[in-house]
Amino acid sequence: MAGAHHPELAAFTAGKAFRGKGPLSVALVVTQHARKIGLPLDAEELLTEGGGQVLGLGKGAVQAILKRHRITRVLASEGGRTSRGSLNNMREYVAFLNELKAKGKVDLDAVEAFWIERVHEFFAGKPFKIKLDASRSLRVVVRDVIAQAVERQKTAPGMYYAGAVLQHLVGAKLDCALGEGAVAHNCFSTADAPNARVGDFFIGDVAIHVTTSPGEAVIEKCRDNLNDGYRPMLVTLQRGLLVAEELAGQVGLGERIDIFEIEQFVALNLYELGRFGADGRKTAVTDMVNRYNEIVEKFETDPSLKIELRR
Repeated sequence: MAGAHHPELAAFTAGKAFRGKGPLSVALVVTQHARKIGLPLDAEELLTEGGGQVLGLGKGAVQAILKRHRITRVLASEGGRTSRGSLNNMREYVAFLNELKAKGKVDLDAVEAFWIERVHEFFAGKPFKIKLDASRSLRVVVRDVIAQAVERQKTAPGMYYAGAVLQHLVGAKLDCALGEGAVAHNCFSTADAPNARVGDFFIGDVAIHVTTSPGEAVIEKCRDNLNDGYRPMLVTLQRGLLVAEELAGQVGLGERIDIFEIEQFVALNLYELGRFGADGRKTAVTDMVNRYNEIVEKFETDPSLKIELRR
């Protein structure tokens, strides 16, 4: 992208999770308002009469902007209009643009070009693929999806695909094993934010932490769990297993934290859910993938996190 605002825009996008069709629609339409009326913008003037929607935010307006950039695919059938978060997104983005303006001249062509790049990325996102092949072990099926996420992460710095896949696979497995509603799910970006949650998932007296690369911070969370009378469980990748055991041992918690490797953690459950039968296994994998996709659909804005089953 041309222009000097790339780092600020990238930081804003990451910090505010400004991805997905709703936020992108807001960014394009608000940037368009800025081009017409100039900066700084007044957020209150960008509301519809009733104040319930962002002015000019609709499929027609968004598609007209995309068309200028030779994009004909529909970004959001409702233009992001019905999204509850659109007003909040608009206010945050207006504040960001005004801040940029306060620092100096803003190249709005470059800003628009940045968002158009994000739209291209949104459309380019392909789901991960799982091949349901009876000859492959269930561990390999799980490993395969995670490997795809790790690979994709290399080409998209700042995106934590592997962490999101890990978290939602565990969430889907728990839902399949215990029934939906047994655990609360969250967007991955809020998972590691410093907050009051005792773990990524909490069931009975068990706090489950899911991480691709265990560090001292997660072991500290486990210590807090123990101090609060909870039982900590850590689920990680094969390579994270030894690291986690080592770190737990160093602080004298080696025998107090259950540490599992994700492939085993999920695969064993799939065998049980499938009652160790061939057809049962297929059904168990299908159910888990369907549940995983439902969780991604509800809690994430990036559709490329989904998994596609191939027979």
